[in-house]
Amino acid sequence: QVQLVESGGGLVQPGGSLRLSCGASGSIFSIYHQNWYRQAPQKSRGLVATITTGGNTNYADSVKGRFTISRDNTKNTVYLQMNSLKPEDTAVYYCNAVISSVVGGTPRNYWGQGTQVTVSS
Repeated sequence: QVQLVESGGGLVQPGGSLRLSCGASGSIFSIYHQNWYRQAPQKSRGLVATITTGGNTNYADSVKGRFTISRDNTKNTVYLQMNSLKPEDTAVYYCNAVISSVVGGTPRNYWGQGTQVTVSS
């Protein structure tokens, strides 16, 4: 089994920064794409940022220039550095990863439990 555990959420004032972390544990052979999603109240879950195995990144237009996704393959961890936070960034943030557990195994999609980010004065 594979588990993804997020941390780093909290309450921050507008203009502030937070860094989210998501560590993967369990039976892991290879981690492919890793993503951060977010879901605000009464809104659907949307993709925030993606990082590929090769380190290529992609961002939602709303966070470009403010958020940075990165990964540490030695720790099976993906990060989301969030700067210049705005009230509209308030949401539950979820990490997501495609992981294969064994050599030649079928990659599966895994989700973390979510971490609340609240931007408010």
